[in-house]
Order: sequence, then C-alpha cells, then structure tokens
Amino acid sequence: MTTRLVGAPVQRVEDDRLVRGAGRFVDDVGGDALEVAVLRSPHAHARIRSIDVDAVLDCPGVLAVWTYDDLTGPLAEPLPLLIPHPDLTQGRTQYALAKDEVNHVGEAIALVVAEDRYLAEDAVGRIAVDYELLPAVVGVEAARRAEHLVHDDVPGNVAARMEQANGDVAAALESAPHRLSLDLAIERSASMPLEGRGVVARWDADNGRLQVWSATQTSTGLRAAIAAKLGLDLLAVDVITPDIGGGFGVKINHPWPEEVLVPLAAMRLGRTVKFTEDRREHFISSAHERGQLHHVEVGFDDDGRVLGLDVRFWHDNGAYTPYGLIVPIITSTQLLGPYKPGAYHVQFDSLYTNAVMVTPYRGAGRPQGCFVMERTMDAIAAHLGRDRTEVRAVNFIQPDEFPFDHGLVFQDGKELEYDSGNYPAMLEKLKELVGWDDFEAFRAERAAEGRRVGLGIACYVEGTGVGPYEGAHVHVETSGKVKVATGLTTQGQGHQTAFAQIVADELGVPFDDVAVTTGDTRRMPYAVGTFASRGAVMSGSAVHLAAQRAKEKALRIAAEALEASVDDLEIVDGVVQVKGTPGATIDLGTVAVLSNPLRYAFDEASKAATQFSVGDPGKPPVAEDDEPGLEGRDFYSPQRSTFASGMHAVVVETDPDTAEVTILTYAVVHDCGTLVNPMIVEGQIHGGVAQGVAGALYERMAYDDAGQLLNASFMDFLMPYVTEVPASIDIDHLETPSPLNPLGIKGAGEAGVIPGSAAIAAAIEDAEGIPITAMPISPSELFELRSRHAAEQTPPATGESRREEQR
Repeated sequence: MTTRLVGAPVQRVEDDRLVRGAGRFVDDVGGDALEVAVLRSPHAHARIRSIDVDAVLDCPGVLAVWTYDDLTGPLAEPLPLLIPHPDLTQGRTQYALAKDEVNHVGEAIALVVAEDRYLAEDAVGRIAVDYELLPAVVGVEAARRAEHLVHDDVPGNVAARMEQANGDVAAALESAPHRLSLDLAIERSASMPLEGRGVVARWDADNGRLQVWSATQTSTGLRAAIAAKLGLDLLAVDVITPDIGGGFGVKINHPWPEEVLVPLAAMRLGRTVKFTEDRREHFISSAHERGQLHHVEVGFDDDGRVLGLDVRFWHDNGAYTPYGLIVPIITSTQLLGPYKPGAYHVQFDSLYTNAVMVTPYRGAGRPQGCFVMERTMDAIAAHLGRDRTEVRAVNFIQPDEFPFDHGLVFQDGKELEYDSGNYPAMLEKLKELVGWDDFEAFRAERAAEGRRVGLGIACYVEGTGVGPYEGAHVHVETSGKVKVATGLTTQGQGHQTAFAQIVADELGVPFDDVAVTTGDTRRMPYAVGTFASRGAVMSGSAVHLAAQRAKEKALRIAAEALEASVDDLEIVDGVVQVKGTPGATIDLGTVAVLSNPLRYAFDEASKAATQFSVGDPGKPPVAEDDEPGLEGRDFYSPQRSTFASGMHAVVVETDPDTAEVTILTYAVVHDCGTLVNPMIVEGQIHGGVAQGVAGALYERMAYDDAGQLLNASFMDFLMPYVTEVPASIDIDHLETPSPLNPLGIKGAGEAGVIPGSAAIAAAIEDAEGIPITAMPISPSELFELRSRHAAEQTPPATGESRREEQR
C-alpha cells in the first residue's frame, strides 16, 4: 500500500535544481533583449517644470525615451487602486511616469530603452529635469501636524479614517478597577527579497500575442492589468512567473510602472525588452511597510481580565495607496490575537507622507498589532504584579467557544470569526518548551556571573487563506504521469512538493510521478495570487478537489474495463485494482488512454482507444455529460478566512556595558491546522523568525527631514547575518484542523515573523527593568534608555550633597 504523504516531512523537490544553480529567474530570460533604465526623482517632493530629453535622442544604442507626455489612453491615467474601500475617501496612485509632480525619492519620471543596460543608464544621466522643490512630509508625526500636504487636494494628509467597535468601550473603561495608557511605535522597514522586481516582454506581431515574464506574486492579476492598460484582449496576454528569488509581499502590488512600460516598449519596437531592478531602486521605488504609532487605553480587573480596550493609531501609507487599507485593517483586527476583551474600539488614520508607498510585507500589519497587544498584556501583568502567562490565560478564548465571532469586519470584508484553536494548550506547550517555570533560577545563576538575561513571550492569531478563490487542473498522461497546474505563484514556499503530496495521496499515485506548475496563465488562467498565507489553504484545497474529480473519472472508466463496481475499486501506486482480487488491475496510464476515444492510433497504447477496439456502438463515444481525457479541474472558494495561531518565547542577554542584545533561546509553538509537510512548515517558521529578529533589532528605513533615504543600500541597511539569527529554534506543533476546507489546513507563511518584535521587546524589558515601547531597538538606543532611566531614578541632590560633589 502507498504510504500516506500528507503529514510526512517529504524532501522538497525544488531544492536540488536551485542549490545547483539551475534556477531560471526573470533576468535569465530574454537573451539579447533590449534593456530599460528609469530616471527617478532625486527629491521627495517637487513640481516638474520641464523635462529635456534632447541630449538622449542621438545617443548610440538608444531606441526610445519616454516621459509622461508620450503616454496615451489608459496608460496616461493613474495606475490602478487595486483594493478600493468605502473609507478610503482620498485614495491616490502614481502615474506610470510622473505627471507634473513627484511625491517621493525614487518615483519614475522617464524611461530609456537601449541595446544594453549600460547605454540606457548613460542616456538617463543626460536627461535634464527642472524641479520646483516643495516641503517634504516625513514620518507620521509630520503627517499628523499637516503643516504641509503631500497631495494638495487631500486635507490633513488623511487618506482614510476607519473605526470599528464591539461593545461600549467608554463605559467599560470608566467602570474598570484598573486603567493604563500606553504609547507605542513600530518603525518603517521593507521586504528586501534577494531578487528585486523584474519583467521581460516579447510581442508576437504575427499572432497579436504578448508574452510577459515577471517576478510577480500574481500572474493572473498582472495579466489583467497589462491587458487593461495596453488595450489588449485578456486572452492575447500570457504572464509566466519563472523562479522567483523571494517576494514577502512587495511583489503582490501590480502593475508596477515597468510592468506596463516594458510590454509597451516590446510592442512598439518589435523586440524583446527587459527591466531588472537594481538594489538601490528596490529601496527607493518599490514598497515599504510597518510604520505606525499607537495610543492605547485599557481597563482591567484584579485578575488582569481586559474589560475595555480602546486603540487609536496612525498608519504611514507613504505617497500612494495602490493596495488600499489592507495593512491597517489587518492591524486593527488582528491586534486582538487570542484574546476576548469585554469591549473593543479601534480607530485609525491612514496618512500620506513623502516616502515610498506601503504595501504588505510578510506579516502585513500583524506584527504591529501583536506588538501593541502583547505590550499591553505585559503592562497589565506588571501593574498587578502577576505572572505574564497568567494574565494572558485569563483573557484567552476557550476551546469550546469556537467558532468565535469578534463582531468586527476582517480585511476580506467578511466577519472576523475564528474557526478553531486551543490557546490554553498552546501556552502550556510553550512554557514547557522554553522552561518558563524554571527561568528565575536561570536568571539568578546568570546574575551571579554579572550577566543580565530576560524572558519574553508573545501570542498571535493570523487570518490566513483569504479568498476569493484558487483553482487547479490535474491531468493524467497516458504514461501514468500526473501534471498539476495551479495559478498562484511560487517564491520558495515548496508548492511543487506540498501540492504533489496532496495529489499523490488523493489520486493514489507515486509522489515522483506528480509534477506541479504554478504561476503560468497558459496553464491556469484563473487565479488570484500568493499572499496572506493562502497557498496551502486555497490552492491546496483546489488541488485536492481537482484530484478527486480525476480519481472519480478514473474509477468510472476502470470499472467498465474491469467489469467491476466503482465501489470495489482502489488506486494504489498508479494502478487501479479490484480490492482483494489480485490480477484484476489496470494501469492508470491505460485508463488515460481509454478516456480519450480515438480515430487514429499513434502507438501500441493508443490502439486500445480506437473506434474498433472500445466503446458501445449504441452510445456516443463521449457521453453528453463527459469530456475526453483523464483530468480534473476544480476551484475552492472559502466562506471566510481560516485563523492560524502561535506563541513565541525568547530568552535574551543584554550586555551591561555595550547594551548589545544576544538571543540565547527561541521557542515557537504553532497551529496551522493539518500539517501537509512539517519540514516545509518548520522552514517557513525559521525564515519568519529570522525576519522577526531583523525587525526587532536591526532593520529600519532611515529618512532625513528632506525625505532622503539615508540607508538605501546593503552597506547601510542593517540586516542580521546567520550569526545574529538564533542558531537553533525549538518548535512544537498543535493541530486544530479548520472546518472550513476539505483538508483542515490553515496558513503558515507569516507565522514566524509576527510576534518577533513583541517577544524580544518583552525579553529586553524583563532583563533591564525598563519599559520598551518602540521597535526596532539598537544597542545605542537601549544604552540611551538606560541612561534616561537611571537619571529618572536618581533623587535630586540636596544642598549639602551638591557642595560635597563640588568639592
């Protein structure tokens, strides 16, 4: 019998090719393609008085130079606002090339196409732009003051104001026995995938067909955007995603200016055209995330039970809002984590600044919300003098309370209703994993050596598997091999392995016989994309359903061939057999041959499907409700999101002299429902923890008051090396299957990053005894906090003591 594969740590089939350098990325496509360079604004805010391209027109090797004035039709309109929302009353998006004004350093102004990138870059340097400088609005505080405006027609720099509530928060706070106020902050950061953005386009004038290769996270979305902007039929555009060197959210935005301008150049010039983003361009012209300021009012009882929670926050959305309000909506709803406050009210302003626009980055608003909620839980525990885990436990949603409706609306427009979970059991697992109850003894041992250590904890819930749908196609070849296609894209998640496991189990074929294709609109034209930890939930479910359809057809055809009942058949290792009857078998490949009635025989196998070999003379070769071929196609569309959860604990050491922070222990307990491949899930957690550590201790976007990004290179943008990431991460799993999809899966892609800042802040605070209210935190900032805290704790000197000091 075939061993069940779902739940097994199957080795990733992608890795052998990638680690041997045989990957094929966007920059590997195109051969002798023309190349593009883009003139980008050196100013954060300025009017464009004029653009002079005359010096470029006679440059050797230059084939085209465009500014906004060269664009017509839909291309001359702003790029799409992808996710409209009723509260986004002042949404703004950029033009493919700047029209009249630039609103952040790095905004695209002009494009040059040349025989190679060197010539294109040289030509860009010859373009002369006359700017009228305008005041820059940098940071949330400046946006709130609104002394200057990013967009003249947006009052107060407020793109949107949104409010949600469940219960009477004012009354709950008024009557609460205890009450605290907190002000908390998370700074800007960014995804920084190893591969930046890239696009290659080829126009087939004879057939009127456009082929595009892009490092996008949504091939079908990009296809639709290109067709709309270039005035092409949807079926005349193919978008293919080759191997992608990381995404983490930044590549879900579409179309980027280059993703419509490069195809336009290919069509106009009749040549293959390529754009590959360099690292500085990625810093200043892609997208950032994270920056938020929060004010919290919380009321609670003597046990630490939250009676009322009122949160007001301000979100920096940068210069434009192409991705709508998704990030702050997620923050406002996922902030609640595994807890059930008696009453909750949240209001946020999404604010324009003269900085790179904000779109989701792995975690997508959840790290900010988790930081706020977990810092609040720790503050409650400190105020009451109670154990931090006890305060969390009294606020948990209990296992028998699922499904649990928070009375709010989530980012997908559906109710914020948790499907399953067991938070008390998860907390007990984590305490055991990190040695929570024994930590004070460990602290005392280290203190005796002159060392400071601290223990932090953070809990979160993550909405995953958002709709609207994903689809899959499963095709059984006459060789018995199985080809699977699904439309979402892959950036390293192990889709080719996990989806093959699902199909092999459902169809009863060897794992090695299954090949998976993702992100190619030629193979699956209807899809949504890869984001929000939705791959396994959405495409995994679709693949499962499509394999079921293929299996049903295989058994029906085999039943006729074997003269048996469908109920008596099974498929084992690619062979259909009658249960308990050795010898009564038929290969799945042969079933595939029989599924396609033929007039012509091409080989020995196909003879079995020709008109004199098979079929009932009294019936049509293909029944009215059937179609040729052994394949299945299906779509999965969820009622609402699934909600994964997890808890992290971390032990840190803070150097008493330099204030450096060293992670000693990192522990994770995670619940993503049914585990398809534990090895892949743990790999996702490891990568997420690394990014969580980066966001807590290292990475930030450093803008000056003029809106210049001061650390726009890997020389200056501080990222952790392998030496700064925990050498080992202790992981345990809890499985509470989701009732919302056929496999019980919840997402896992963002699990590792969400609670990193919250847990590390708690551990530093535990080590130092100083409130940590902003992240990331550097050694110099911690050193400054120590000095300030020491000054606040030192009593003012008396007259006599002052005289002694003077002596």
